[in-house]
Amino acid sequence: MPSSSSSSAQAARQRLADQLRELRTAAGISGVEFARRAGWRDSTNISKIERAVRPASAEHVRLWCGICGASEQRMRELLAEQASVERMWLTYRQLNHGGLKGAQESVRDRYERVRLMRTYCTHVVPGLLQTRAYTAAALESVRVEQHVEVDDVAAALDERMDRQRVLRRPDARFVFLLEEQVLHHRVVSAEAHAEQLSYLLAATRLPSVSLGIVPLDAERSHAGHRVWPEHTFVISDAELVTVELVSGFLSVSQPAEVADYVAAWERLFGLAVHGEKARQIIAGARHRLDA
Repeated sequence: MPSSSSSSAQAARQRLADQLRELRTAAGISGVEFARRAGWRDSTNISKIERAVRPASAEHVRLWCGICGASEQRMRELLAEQASVERMWLTYRQLNHGGLKGAQESVRDRYERVRLMRTYCTHVVPGLLQTRAYTAAALESVRVEQHVEVDDVAAALDERMDRQRVLRRPDARFVFLLEEQVLHHRVVSAEAHAEQLSYLLAATRLPSVSLGIVPLDAERSHAGHRVWPEHTFVISDAELVTVELVSGFLSVSQPAEVADYVAAWERLFGLAVHGEKARQIIAGARHRLDA
């Protein structure tokens, strides 16, 4: 699994850069000649773009295709790939630049269109299963830690809570897989944490929701191999994977990479308990708060 934005994201930038270089070399155009036709002073930018030191923009793709005589079809393919690469890595600073409410609204469509969403969490309760108090604390922490100047936590909170209506969609399925330690991480007050655990118990009864817990004492092996915890990730319809990292979101859409995450999900899912056994673990964590 990727541990930073530079793994999958940089590899995707390099694949696009390699194709731009191949266009130029196949057309028999030197870097110096390309720069002359582009109206650039020298070939420095060409080298940076073709080595993925500088990310290729949509304008760059059109420029390469135009100068190298690529077909309309090839240009559309490269533009689609460039758009995918551009969306692949999004820092929290970029996401929250205009405030937290806009950031929350920007992802709502994905939740409303998805048919099967699989969420694996190692440290916090997933957003769709959070109580209002838990979400409020999370959003306020985001605003402070990421130095978001706009204070629209209240509006962002309303947006997040309203998004939870998707859990009642009859045409969708939301499957959650939590490491048991999520139930014990006290990131909010004891009262708010107890309320959150009670809400998780209630959520297991929703027709569209499946909640599995990987027990702390689970024998972490699958097909003779050890199964290690992963970064928190979400698989949407086996087409898009989003991974939460410290500085931003990594979005993966290449089929081979999505398949890697699906395989990881299946390994982890095999360790989990569900139904009444999962509820017993949640209830036990809730009981220990009162003890």
